[in-house]
Amino acid sequence: MAYMLYWYPKCGTCRKAKRWLDEHGIDVQTVHLVDEPLTKEKLAELHRKSGLPLKKFFNTSGMKYRELGLKDKLDRASEDEMLDWLASDGMLVKRPILTDGERVVLGFREQDYEAFFAKKA
Repeated sequence: MAYMLYWYPKCGTCRKAKRWLDEHGIDVQTVHLVDEPLTKEKLAELHRKSGLPLKKFFNTSGMKYRELGLKDKLDRASEDEMLDWLASDGMLVKRPILTDGERVVLGFREQDYEAFFAKKA
């Protein structure tokens, strides 16, 4: 499967990730998280493959997160509720999300990307 990068092009971290991928000659398909929000099912799949707590999928520094008061709601929310929130607005999703269909990297840290691609080789 091709590499998929779920991103928001105006996000500085997303642009850093895309630049890193381009500099390393890694071809990725991109999906704009706001124009094409992830479905609840896709989010559940990415969450399962990431091995991370679902809370990590929230963009906790975003305005939408603060507007909805999610900081106080996440601890009591069910997984189903969290997935509904994430699917309702791409701005709630932590980004970028990189996947090869089996593994998932959330956010961008150069060492995480290096490890992700080193394992593939």
